[in-house]
Amino acid sequence: MALRTPPAPAGDLTLLNPGPGLVVLEPQRAALLLELDALFTDMADALGASAVVGPPLLPAEGLARLDYFRNFPHLGVTAARFPEDAVEALASGGPVAAQPVRPTGYLLPSATCYGLLLSLQSQDVGPGLRLTAIGRCFRNEDHYDGLRRLWGFHMREIVYLGTAEGAREHLARSQELIETLAERLGLVLSYQPASDPFYDTSGSRAKLMALDPVKHELVATDGTAIASVNRHRNFFGERLGITSAGAVAHSSCTAFGVERWVHAMLLAHGTPQEALRQVRHVRS
Repeated sequence: MALRTPPAPAGDLTLLNPGPGLVVLEPQRAALLLELDALFTDMADALGASAVVGPPLLPAEGLARLDYFRNFPHLGVTAARFPEDAVEALASGGPVAAQPVRPTGYLLPSATCYGLLLSLQSQDVGPGLRLTAIGRCFRNEDHYDGLRRLWGFHMREIVYLGTAEGAREHLARSQELIETLAERLGLVLSYQPASDPFYDTSGSRAKLMALDPVKHELVATDGTAIASVNRHRNFFGERLGITSAGAVAHSSCTAFGVERWVHAMLLAHGTPQEALRQVRHVRS
């Protein structure tokens, strides 16, 4: 399911960012984001992925099963409620920052794939399954930097579950399609290994990763990683009880940081208007 591009209103707008790591895209950059996601959706179609809509929150218990808090305890953004006494204080005009909050046991997603994978626990996906979704993701970073590093951003993912061979093929085909798209868009990307977020950083898995990297990033000329291809081996299959034709499922995913693609297009083409013209030329 692609986001749709609305008609841009006439006239120049000055839209203020509401806080650190939070941006409001004016019509030209918003149109660029939506057109780019349409290209990623075309890629998902070419890979045979079915479009779904993921959940807006994730259970902490489910994320714990996936070693999320071992790997990223600093990134999680929790969802909380105001208790009754705080609600009364707020209704009386009390200061918001002074009110206590109560944990709900849920977090905002930091990646789109978690919700999709959790939805498949204890299921058999047959010979292979591909899903795609775009989600609003949130990360509690130590600093923010324009469109390169945001508190809240859009991530399009294409997830494969099935056989080990199918997972490798998914990534090889995805990398080929991304590199072809980048060339058509006038982007110069490098292909670099990166640390894997789905494995412990200690013990035998860490040694295995050093010998056989399972995450690679496609990086723009200024060092911004705008896409990644991730091979999870059978990690999610084991943790979530997902099988493929009766065997533990292997999985892999392709991820696009959509605002980062907007950044890369502006870096390459100078203005939102020229970047948008290039994207629309590729789509035509």
